[in-house]
Amino acid sequence: MTVDSLTPKRRFRGRPRGRDLPPVALASLRQLLGDERVDPSLRHRDRLIEHLHVIQDAHGHLSLVNLRALAAYMNLPMAAVYETATFYAHFDVIHDDQAPPPDVTVRVCDSLSCQLAGAATLKAELEAGVDPEAVRVVRAPCMGRCDTAPVVEVGHHHVLFATREGVEAVVDTGHFHPEAILWQRLDDYREQGGYRLLGDCRESRVTLEPLIDELERSGLRGLGGAGFPTYRKWQAVRAEPGPRYCAINADEGEPGTFKDRYYLERSPHRFLEGALVSAWVVEAEALYIYLRDEYPGLHRVLHAAIGELEAAGLVAPGYIVMRRGAGAYICGEESAMIESLEGKPGKPRHRPPFVAQKGLFDRPTLVNNVETVYWIPLIWSKGADWFADQGRHGRQGLRGFSLSGRVRRPGVHLAPAGITLNELVEEYGGGMADGHRLAGYLPGGASGGILPASKADIPLDFDTLQAEGCFIGSAAVIVLSDQDDLRAVATNLLAFFADESCGQCTPCRVGTEKMLTLLERDEWRVDELERLSQVMMDASICGLGQAAPNPVLGLLKDFRGELASQNVIVKG
Repeated sequence: MTVDSLTPKRRFRGRPRGRDLPPVALASLRQLLGDERVDPSLRHRDRLIEHLHVIQDAHGHLSLVNLRALAAYMNLPMAAVYETATFYAHFDVIHDDQAPPPDVTVRVCDSLSCQLAGAATLKAELEAGVDPEAVRVVRAPCMGRCDTAPVVEVGHHHVLFATREGVEAVVDTGHFHPEAILWQRLDDYREQGGYRLLGDCRESRVTLEPLIDELERSGLRGLGGAGFPTYRKWQAVRAEPGPRYCAINADEGEPGTFKDRYYLERSPHRFLEGALVSAWVVEAEALYIYLRDEYPGLHRVLHAAIGELEAAGLVAPGYIVMRRGAGAYICGEESAMIESLEGKPGKPRHRPPFVAQKGLFDRPTLVNNVETVYWIPLIWSKGADWFADQGRHGRQGLRGFSLSGRVRRPGVHLAPAGITLNELVEEYGGGMADGHRLAGYLPGGASGGILPASKADIPLDFDTLQAEGCFIGSAAVIVLSDQDDLRAVATNLLAFFADESCGQCTPCRVGTEKMLTLLERDEWRVDELERLSQVMMDASICGLGQAAPNPVLGLLKDFRGELASQNVIVKG
């Protein structure tokens, strides 16, 4: 017997592993997305989420056949395509043995502001009144319209101050397109001095050092949550070797936040000028704008505004790249947004390195918030002192406060940094809603903690709330009254965090679910809640898990009497 006869013969497959892909599937995909053989850029990994959106919009779901076709189209592993598609809430992946969803989807916002306005009852009424074969009714997180709660989205059309009758009327008429937005066009903006700063920067009439000095004197900080001084972030990115990128995070998913939408809908060109100046400062190769999918009307506005800039020769075609989020709160974290921009699941990166060192496509990246860059042209034209002198109680600057909840006049209110809750409600919010008495408030959305009415005279700004276990974050102020169920408030917030955890780290993934379970019990044990909170804050990778316990800890600290009056037993 020879050695060769003992050696097992290898079997070679005549085709790749996996299911056969019907040729018609790839041909149909090329009709939808374009021919990648003609335009190889269509195969770049960072286009994956954009392609998934096109397929979802065209078919109302993502079938496995289309995902396999997309994997072949982009020369990506099917596992990578499937992992990305299933990570984001706005993609409906349908397996071969599953039926596609109904043609019409009704999303009922269940964020805290909408819950206070009766969203749970509205959802139940809608579920009872529709044909489930034709219409599906699902819950959805904050849609960024908390001042018009409750909010329902039918297709891509938002129904404000929604009622069952109003939603059913939209379903019957088939008006599923985004609502129209009246916005300031390029010519009007330029007549008011718009793009003068950008032109002066490009023509060297304004140089880098005076611009950075002006921003430093103004005290402008990142207004998306962290509050890092804007000029220092510019300097940090410029210190890194090129090529560099600039990315604007317009994925304001923090419950109660809608200020960025307010600015973008009214003056997109002021935002774009500030963003382009920021990109000029760091000599960015391209400017990326990551806009949340819950703002479909704004996608149209920004595409049109960018088209105006390109037609006027103010920006090179393709320099500004629009990218569409897909329903993931975690992408508000800058490194998760970078992952999403690259066409991947939006999971936060371990740091260091920071995105200023190694961000988009592994290059130094300047990441700013919408409101932050919105102020840059105004600060330069009116002067740093004009901006800095606006604050109250020893603070500097102006802020857009997203005010919602139990107030007469909810909305975005431009107010001095450092204003107190009492001042904000009385001077801007029209006072408490009729029949309601202030019980507490969230100064910075779901993650910013919760404070009682007795602490409504603390200045609202960066660095003023930490002693109370809170932070202002994106300045999403949600006002609670004596009529609100505090257990329901706590479970609403923790259910949100549990649902939005990316699942990457155990302290956040398991901790949020465990804390929600503890809060749903008749008896709250302080030792258990505090011990779990400490683990989450110490060991979670990013701010989601670290901040999720804040509202619970605030209730345990300042609301014992109110909880007892609502039959919540707190022991320990």
